[in-house]
Amino acid sequence: MKRLHPWTYAVRFLRWPLCVLFFINAQSETLLSANAQTNPGPEPKPKAAVQGTSKKVANPLNEYLDEAQQHIDKGEFEAAIAPLQKVIAEEPGFAYAHFQLAYVYTALKKPTEARAEYERTIALDPKMFEAYLNLGTLLLDTDAAAARAPLSKAVELLPARSRPRFLLGVAEERTGDLSKAAESFEGAARLDPGDSETLLHLANLYVQLKRPVEAEAKFRRVLEIQNNDPHALLGLARSVDAQKKPEAIEAYKNYLTAQPGDSAARSRLIHLLLESQQADAALAELDRADGGKPTVDSLKLRADIQIAQKKWTDAITTLQQAVALAPGDPELHGGLGRTCLQVRDFAGAEKELKIALQLDGKNLDYWRDLSTTYYLSKNYPATLAVLDRLDQFETPGAGTWFIRALCYDNLKQPKPALEAYQKFLDLDQNKNPDQVWQAQERSKVLRRMLEGKK
Repeated sequence: MKRLHPWTYAVRFLRWPLCVLFFINAQSETLLSANAQTNPGPEPKPKAAVQGTSKKVANPLNEYLDEAQQHIDKGEFEAAIAPLQKVIAEEPGFAYAHFQLAYVYTALKKPTEARAEYERTIALDPKMFEAYLNLGTLLLDTDAAAARAPLSKAVELLPARSRPRFLLGVAEERTGDLSKAAESFEGAARLDPGDSETLLHLANLYVQLKRPVEAEAKFRRVLEIQNNDPHALLGLARSVDAQKKPEAIEAYKNYLTAQPGDSAARSRLIHLLLESQQADAALAELDRADGGKPTVDSLKLRADIQIAQKKWTDAITTLQQAVALAPGDPELHGGLGRTCLQVRDFAGAEKELKIALQLDGKNLDYWRDLSTTYYLSKNYPATLAVLDRLDQFETPGAGTWFIRALCYDNLKQPKPALEAYQKFLDLDQNKNPDQVWQAQERSKVLRRMLEGKK
């Protein structure tokens, strides 16, 4: 059997895990018969058949290739394997047949077999860029590190094409080589400035690299090409947010118009509105997010807004709803207890803070709030007991000693009261002049009382 005649390539596309795969159209040049190969020359003009004249016989391998291509065109990939294997059995060095078989295995989602055939193709024809490109794309989802070498070769063989550079950038990004990935995406963008997919990848990469100014520019360019693209709208909002630009609020609103169900983005918008002191607008956004069915997170956020507005009663009601949904959340009980303090509901505050401490006994904020609750309700022994507990976790500061002094003073215990006032004065260093004056005056009185007892 004579060697197959050289072929020409035509590229098609097939969608595989990440992007477009290329394969070679099987409409290669018709194989020459043995008689034609031994007698090359211009094709003779047709003439009447002469008895005894030899006839051209078609090469049977062409028939196998045609049969395989017909199956591929119909999506009958399993049926295409046998004719391609027959060609390879006769011509094991025919790179094109190995490539077609690799493509078939790719379509059948048999990556191991496909990889082996692509590698055979490359060994037989080191300049077939489609094989490198397909192999690299095949490996992207399973072994991005291994994908880099064939994709780099595809870039080398196709320096003027943007797609190989884009795919190489994806492989580099997935292996954590972000700087190299940025170079590849930038190169692809220079070759095809209107490719929104490349620009979007590059913009997102700039976000990861903490380059929000460049990210913003790329997201805006994507939106010029694809108006209202949700990924670009979100990216733009995040990039201007990272720069602390006031237009971040409007950017998030534009994104949420396209994607109203993104709760994380709406939560960020609500926080931005709160930071800009637009509490009513924040509540309106929260109402849109709730849709009449509030969640624990949305109730927490609503309570934060109400607390910022000093609407303590409303905040208590909201937190009680949240506690009903999540009774085991110590943060909710602690927040409810602290809010009860604002309306001087000491019994309610004590109850909630004790529950919070049962759930999270190491949270010092709960202990501090409980000591405040006891002090404001004039339960001085309980206040001192909680302060003793706090001392086990942290060294008491000037404020703690001042509260201790007041408790001892109210309990008519002059000696520990005087000692506590002195500790406060030593630590405070006149940072709180009103309390310093009070401590000094009470210390004078307490000293006279103690001296009078002697």
